[in-house]
Amino acid sequence: MLEDDDLLAHAHRLAREYLDSVAERHVGGSDPAELRRPLTDRGEEAVDVLEQLAADADPGIVASAGPRYFGFVVGGSLPVALAADWLVSTWDQMCGMYSSSPAVAVAEEVAAGWVLELLGLPASASVGYVTGAQMANFSCLAAARGELLRTIGWDADSRGLFGAPPIEVLIGDEVHVTLLRALRYLGLGQDRVTRVGVDANGAIDPVALEGALGAAKRPALVCAQAGNVNTGACDPLGPIADLAAAHGAWLHVDGAFGLWAAASPRFEHLMAGRERAQSWATDAHKWLNVPYDCALAIVAQPDALTRAMALTAAYLAPSGPREPAEFVPEASRRGRAIPVYAALRFLGRRGVARLVERCCEHAVLMASLLREGGLEVLNEVVLNQVLVAATPEHLARVQADGTCWLGGTTWRGRHALRVSFSNWSTTEDDVRRAARAILGAA
Repeated sequence: MLEDDDLLAHAHRLAREYLDSVAERHVGGSDPAELRRPLTDRGEEAVDVLEQLAADADPGIVASAGPRYFGFVVGGSLPVALAADWLVSTWDQMCGMYSSSPAVAVAEEVAAGWVLELLGLPASASVGYVTGAQMANFSCLAAARGELLRTIGWDADSRGLFGAPPIEVLIGDEVHVTLLRALRYLGLGQDRVTRVGVDANGAIDPVALEGALGAAKRPALVCAQAGNVNTGACDPLGPIADLAAAHGAWLHVDGAFGLWAAASPRFEHLMAGRERAQSWATDAHKWLNVPYDCALAIVAQPDALTRAMALTAAYLAPSGPREPAEFVPEASRRGRAIPVYAALRFLGRRGVARLVERCCEHAVLMASLLREGGLEVLNEVVLNQVLVAATPEHLARVQADGTCWLGGTTWRGRHALRVSFSNWSTTEDDVRRAARAILGAA
């Protein structure tokens, strides 16, 4: 054990060295050529593997955990969540069943209840812990597909989709690509959907939706969005819920980051009506700031998610009050709920709200600084996203500078920089430093 202890201590030292440097690293990454080593016949000393892995990988490590990474709506990792994730790897639990890890099963249940309370969603809803918003959308829409077809007498679980009645799918013009891919995975098709018009900031126009629903056949699935990935815009969930209810449609909310705004008294109004949807998808590794590989699929009808994800075999006899594998597509997986449990205990209700509000304040400040510097902000800053008109060359100079990292996009036919705030460690000074770098690169 002494050798193992020394190795773990060595890994801890390497991790601490990285964490101590991450705030001042060049935020981008380059090709880690030294990782391309041949495999040896006899193997190598464990300590040498760790040392060389850290050194070889270093050029390609993007400082996405640092305070000036503003790309892809990526959160950092709260120290308590990171430490809890180390425990997850150490415990190495098989988290599909209560019997294989009672601790993780109970932590999942408790943390799920906390999330539902924070987001103002029905306490009876089912919650599954999945890899990211992609699989959260997939899981929720699988439940929607099964229930919508069941209402008209078709059992998709046993009969499949061959010969099944079609489901009408209505989405906003600014739908996120992961939702389209989920529809493709589920056999609902990404090109046979009905696209609904949106306003200038990218939110669904209820009048356009009303017309589309009136023309749609039944059964119908409406996919709304809480937090546009470019502008942060939130679809008007109250009016959309009214229309969905009037037409007997299933309402799903893709709230990968924006749904967390419901935890803030200041921004909760943007989520008004969210509790009336039938399903919701949200990431924990974005605004909650837990390590990657953690999102939540939430379905209001308690049995709908478990019917869609059912897993049965003689050796998988239920052994506890909640079997984790009945809520997600995987049986073998990490204990994703443990960092969520730790982060929520650490932050509490006020801490989650303040985290959301601070990121939104940073977005407002960034937009103001860039406008003052002569750049054109293209969106109404409603949450944590700032969209700035810029050329691809401007973006390349910002990324090469390394003070901050942000991605590019196209909005209404124009090239733009997308600045996303969701990291717990970002300060006002980081915002000002990044703004100077963006303006300097212009």
